[in-house]
Amino acid sequence: MDYKVSSIRNVLTCMCLMLLHMFSVAQDEDLRSKSCRTAPCDLVFIVDGSWSVQDVNFEIVKGWLVNITTSFNIGQKFTQVGVVQYSDDPLLEIPLGKYSTNRDLITAMESIQYMGGNTRTGTAIKFATDKLFGLSERGPQGVSRIAVVLTDGKSQDEVFKVAEAARNKGVILFAIGVGSETEESELRNIANKPSSTYVFSVKDYKAISRIIQVIRQKLCEETVCPARIPVNSREEKGFDLLMYLNLAKKAKKTRGTFYGTNAFEVTTPVDLSEATRSLFPDGLPPSYVFVATLKYKGSVAVEEWDLWRIQTLDGKPQMAVTLNGGARTVMFTTTSKAPTETQTVTFSKQTLFDEKWHQMKLLVTEEDVTLYVDDLEIETLPLEPSVGIFINGKTQVGKYVRKETTVPFEIQKLRIYCDPEQNKRETACEIPGVVSIFFSATVYHQNVYKLIL
Repeated sequence: MDYKVSSIRNVLTCMCLMLLHMFSVAQDEDLRSKSCRTAPCDLVFIVDGSWSVQDVNFEIVKGWLVNITTSFNIGQKFTQVGVVQYSDDPLLEIPLGKYSTNRDLITAMESIQYMGGNTRTGTAIKFATDKLFGLSERGPQGVSRIAVVLTDGKSQDEVFKVAEAARNKGVILFAIGVGSETEESELRNIANKPSSTYVFSVKDYKAISRIIQVIRQKLCEETVCPARIPVNSREEKGFDLLMYLNLAKKAKKTRGTFYGTNAFEVTTPVDLSEATRSLFPDGLPPSYVFVATLKYKGSVAVEEWDLWRIQTLDGKPQMAVTLNGGARTVMFTTTSKAPTETQTVTFSKQTLFDEKWHQMKLLVTEEDVTLYVDDLEIETLPLEPSVGIFINGKTQVGKYVRKETTVPFEIQKLRIYCDPEQNKRETACEIPGVVSIFFSATVYHQNVYKLIL
């Protein structure tokens, strides 16, 4: 009898310890701001070490690797980095998960010795797929698996089939070609689609330093933006907030900007709130495009309200897009390293308050934010460096400032695109006036062309 009681007591003790550990981990997750630095990822660099690279350029490559990896927290819960150098045969320089600190990883990168030899890129990709990703203790589920191939010449073996096999196993492949000896078609065969996102070409090794920020952004998009939004013939990485907030079931459908287009009529009883953890589990990328197509009228046109905001658990704002009809301003709030923890910039004298449909875009980068209204660039304002967001609070749409009351308004689109280049692709043709202007310009140019002929 005593034995049974003791066994039960031991089991209960173990269960309590497990629950305490899980609670502690959850608290740790809540207390840590989420961003690309903290998003889990298996990242492998497949680096050309053939004779054509030359030792002086290989030193540049090593510095480039160090610069990129300093953007990520290194460790089992964060980013694990591996490095393969290849020429005739691949050489495992740094296994995935070997280093748990940025300092140790950087030291290992700086100690890599240049190989020399021929260029067998296909063999190196297969090696990385089998011996690094295939043996990762985190497995194929739960984390992004990314490989970056950096080469300055045409491969002397077949790359398409091995790259396709890697992609079929969930590996996301980027291809960076350096110099005139690389072939664009081969780089496209290596990389994921679309090529405009996953293929890069630079004229020499000195030029790879100029794409560090772009590569960081693209790597970040893969880790924090897993969802895809169908846009025309493409799929864009991002967050469709109307879908995530299940607006189709919460709000009444109404006519949008054109006959046949749908929008939603948000009323005061509707609560558009969701746990930030559900919407942005790994935070947001450093650069993104915020797009909203909306209309509001009556007293709302002179009120101050948050079209979108992210709050901490105790209700403090972290990010917000605020419309102030009385002052005719648009305010953008984001995180900051400063003691205030947030920063706000204000765009003055806007045309968004005339009770008509408008499309508003905010192009947010690491240095500044630009406001566009109906495809017209309004103003660019500087930003200080931002930090990640805490995901233990909630994200809300259409709330009066510092209140939980919902604003009555109509919304047709509310999205965050992770690729800043989407700013150029996302036109305001859905706004009637913009379409007519575009059409008039097209007709004008067609008539001029006919006169020339």
